[in-house]
Amino acid sequence: MSFRALTRALALARSAAPGQIAAYVLLAVLGGLSPLAAAWLTKLLIDRLAAGQVRWLDVAGPAAALAAVGIAGSLTPHAVRYLRAESNRRVKLLATSRIYAAADRIVGLRPFEDPTFQDRLQIARTSGVGSPWMAVEGGLGVVQGAFTVAGFAGTLLLLGPWMAAAVLLAAVPAVLAELALSRRRAAMIAETGQAERREIFYANLLVNPQAAKEVRLFGAGPYLWRRMAAEIRLIHAAGRGVDRRELALQGTLAVLAAVVAGALLLAAVRSAASGTLTVGDVALVVAAVAAVQSALAGAVAEGVSVHQALLLFGHYLAVVDAGPDLPVRPAPLPARPLRRGLELRDVWFRYADDQPWVLRGVNLVLPHGRTTALVGLNGAGKTTLVKLLCRLYDPTRGAVLWDGVDLRDLDPAGLRRRIRAVFQDAVAYELTAGENIGLGDVTALSHDEPSGRALFERAPIEAAARQAGVHDVLAGLPRGYDTMLTRMFFSEADRADPDTGVVLSGGQWQRLSIARGLVLDRPDLLVLDEPSSALDAEAEHEVHARLREHRRGLTSLLISHRLGAVREADTIVVLSDGRVVERGGHDRLMALGGAYARLFDLQAAGYRPAGTDFARRAGDTTEDVA
Repeated sequence: MSFRALTRALALARSAAPGQIAAYVLLAVLGGLSPLAAAWLTKLLIDRLAAGQVRWLDVAGPAAALAAVGIAGSLTPHAVRYLRAESNRRVKLLATSRIYAAADRIVGLRPFEDPTFQDRLQIARTSGVGSPWMAVEGGLGVVQGAFTVAGFAGTLLLLGPWMAAAVLLAAVPAVLAELALSRRRAAMIAETGQAERREIFYANLLVNPQAAKEVRLFGAGPYLWRRMAAEIRLIHAAGRGVDRRELALQGTLAVLAAVVAGALLLAAVRSAASGTLTVGDVALVVAAVAAVQSALAGAVAEGVSVHQALLLFGHYLAVVDAGPDLPVRPAPLPARPLRRGLELRDVWFRYADDQPWVLRGVNLVLPHGRTTALVGLNGAGKTTLVKLLCRLYDPTRGAVLWDGVDLRDLDPAGLRRRIRAVFQDAVAYELTAGENIGLGDVTALSHDEPSGRALFERAPIEAAARQAGVHDVLAGLPRGYDTMLTRMFFSEADRADPDTGVVLSGGQWQRLSIARGLVLDRPDLLVLDEPSSALDAEAEHEVHARLREHRRGLTSLLISHRLGAVREADTIVVLSDGRVVERGGHDRLMALGGAYARLFDLQAAGYRPAGTDFARRAGDTTEDVA
């Protein structure tokens, strides 16, 4: 058991619910002493009654005190239950907020693409956040049991030292066995973490509306369910093995405890028969043995619970205490407004040492206030290059420079506040329309805590929607920009009419994602990664016309497979196999007759009648490409 983990868990719990835990400690101590008080009062009452010709006043005091202990004992569990539930809620809330704050501090993407980290994060989210309270509750259970054991052990010592020794020694095997079981159960939870994630993955596929059409059309539901059931069986088999071992051990320990209790009872009765012990002493022995065994069993179980909680809390601490995946200077430089441009200087990159190079010695300048277009076949390295510009990864070799300053020397958060991007795989958030756009500049968003309603500044959000050509669509929704863009959830305002939720078409979602990228006014770098891939030809023409106007004077990077959309860029860069193979304006690249011209002519062929010679250049071909 890690003392550091224990102190961290207790500190977290104390921060979350100081008053509740103080009251819980007090009740735990009183709960540990009340059985001892009840046993001694019972002995005193029995001895006085057994003496014969007892006056009421002689037994009224002990009887009233015993009744008071009973009343307190009956009320204590209810108070404890409330304090336990409230403390647990507060501790889990604080622990959960810290784990997601830690996840948000991750600078890049690598941990989120690492299965080992995802397994640890899964354990931290499911079991780790409850571990601090489990440690507190278990620790208090141990304290409560210790008071009870100490009090009754002292009583047994008065009646006979061998009695106390027998009861306490019988608990040693239970402690060792429970600790072994605790370690095994914690290991089992870690071993099945990935299986639990896969179970959730299959479950989401079976009920996710995005996957529903393919799953039903292809009849894939039974197959996915079988895969999910296999993961469930694997998890259950691991749990069943631990449960069976626990059943065998605890059954053996219960028999041992019963034998010890029976032997002590026989010895006490024999001593009473010989006159060594009184009838009250026998009652006290019976109560003491039962209380000590119960308290020891409880203390052992609680101690094991603490042990297991701290083992799981280790996964939580590993996530919360993890340093940044990308190096951050102790005093990073602020990201100043871009004045000259960005430069990739001899940039090499691969995702792991055993994987191939994605970028190979790329040298590229994105001049300030100009549009650079990046084209190339799938797998050429375009998206990876964007990740490096946003510092979601660092180059394996070389550097990315912001006005001559290495991105690794800048504050990552400050850098990203100056960058906006529209990604091809932009997320469709199951939130309101206004929130979906406002996430591009969270300063435009707020949240009304009592009602749970999202609030946002209408002017910048509507302006961005107009620029993306989606304002009329969103304004025409049942609740306008307050409409939930999902059929999975509904807002509190829609509870009476949950059918007001709307799912947009692919093209509408893409326009909305463009608005999200434009809501921050005049970013220093605007990245447009396939911003029109889901649009028809007319909509694509309209969107690119709007984007050309918007990015005028901005430093921007445009990525598109549709070469007609990039022809008006100031510079077109052709990436192939991780290298820059061509660069220049549209006319120059067409005249070169290289990779760009071949790609452009291939696309142009789709717009000409069959048999037309399309191996022409520049002026003859451009008018035919959408």
